[in-house]
Amino acid sequence: MTKVAVATTSQLAADAAREIAAAGGNAVDCALTAALFTMNAEPSVCALAGSAFITVWGPDHDPVTIDGNVAIPGRGLDNKDNAERGNGVSSVTLDYGSGVTTLAGPGSVAVPGSLAAVERAWQLFGKARWQDLFAPVIAATRDGFPLSAACHYYLGYSGEAIYSRSDDGFFALHHSDRTQRDIGSRIIVPHLADTLSAIADEGARLFYEGELAKTMTSHVLDGGGSLTMQDLKDFEAIERPSLTVDVGKWTIASTPPPAVGGTVLAAMLLACADLPNNEWTTDALSQLINVQRAALDYRKRHLDLTDDVGAEAAKLLESSRSGQLLSEWTSASTVHTSAVDGNGIACAVTASSGYGSGEMPAATGLWLNNCLGELELNRRGLAASPPGARLPSNMAPSIARRKGRVLAAGSPGADRITTALHQFFVNILQMEMPLEQAIAHPRLHVDTIGEAERLMAEPGLDLPAVDMPVSVSPELNMYFGGVGATLVDRKNGFQVASDPRREGGTMICDT
Repeated sequence: MTKVAVATTSQLAADAAREIAAAGGNAVDCALTAALFTMNAEPSVCALAGSAFITVWGPDHDPVTIDGNVAIPGRGLDNKDNAERGNGVSSVTLDYGSGVTTLAGPGSVAVPGSLAAVERAWQLFGKARWQDLFAPVIAATRDGFPLSAACHYYLGYSGEAIYSRSDDGFFALHHSDRTQRDIGSRIIVPHLADTLSAIADEGARLFYEGELAKTMTSHVLDGGGSLTMQDLKDFEAIERPSLTVDVGKWTIASTPPPAVGGTVLAAMLLACADLPNNEWTTDALSQLINVQRAALDYRKRHLDLTDDVGAEAAKLLESSRSGQLLSEWTSASTVHTSAVDGNGIACAVTASSGYGSGEMPAATGLWLNNCLGELELNRRGLAASPPGARLPSNMAPSIARRKGRVLAAGSPGADRITTALHQFFVNILQMEMPLEQAIAHPRLHVDTIGEAERLMAEPGLDLPAVDMPVSVSPELNMYFGGVGATLVDRKNGFQVASDPRREGGTMICDT
């Protein structure tokens, strides 16, 4: 059988991938199995009715990214309907990270694409049976799974504010007196195992065209949202050539436009190509901060609001290659799985449901996304148009190759995804740190969400003087992402590591 290594969000998800590997599954099968597990067994952190990007790169084909990002809803509604819709939202402010304001409720729900992306990736590259990908998560959701520390942490901010909208969902995560369940508590979400079993039997069409689709759209429309049966029926996961960039002897493939995450990551990598290759000196950190400020400022002013992401992305990459990016600068909840196998196939899957709408259609067990209301990404808010267009995304599941080596990596962390991955790739590709050290090394992030920039950092960095407020966390913090990476080297075999900032899980299967 083929040897496979996986890094993912939890050890239970890694163990699920091990089952598929032992049955002969390849890296794609293992990544999809673990991703399905994390989407459904990390309540509040992610959910199946959200968005996903899947990057796959095998030795005999160019890298491809399957775009299962959420889309703007409203197909089939006339102008009067659209004018009356979009009111089923509540503004929620969470004291999470540096503070987040988001929209919840039916009006915040975008067209979900995760399941379509998973099915398309399996059709193109998988070897295992479709039903087998679901078997571990069906068993876990039927028997109960432990509440993770990451879920517990986020629910401390969002439990009442967002997840009290469904009794089934709320009391799966809280006691009858409305207090939060403890870390490790056994969680059973009513109806979820039955829903997943039906999808395993009938395929994604049940979600996009069948009774499940009717239940979801009726729930959203009755609550003032815009998700229609036509939205779901017309949705397709799109295969796009991955965006590639060369860094030294490595080529890195990530998400192409209209997603913005891969472009911002590529721009930062190009702009840091001349960093010292041995350590993070104060001067190197100063350059890193300036690169982040420049790239994130460009994203905020151009990529987030343009109607032609491809053209603006090309300008950003060219300014990075030419060295003009720095000279011109003047002033959400996610899970990830990485897998590589002995045949050189690599797969990286990142999925998100935003901060969660709190909505769970009756008898489904499925939480719906709030990606239309994720205001730091969808800066056009509920007025975003036209229906069917993909929303912006920071997700950047990435694969790097050089002769004899292939590396799959990605991270959750909303707008920290690109900065976490950037620092990881610099650490391992340019500074040649070991995999675990490259992930665990302290990070920084320039927070651009508020009116004024702030430098957020972890302890252990020799920070330069900067012209903005600085906040140093007392320890490594999940705010700064949760990189998971797998590496196969023709000479040295497999390496796998998950981020100490989150629980994480890893496995190498060779039996």
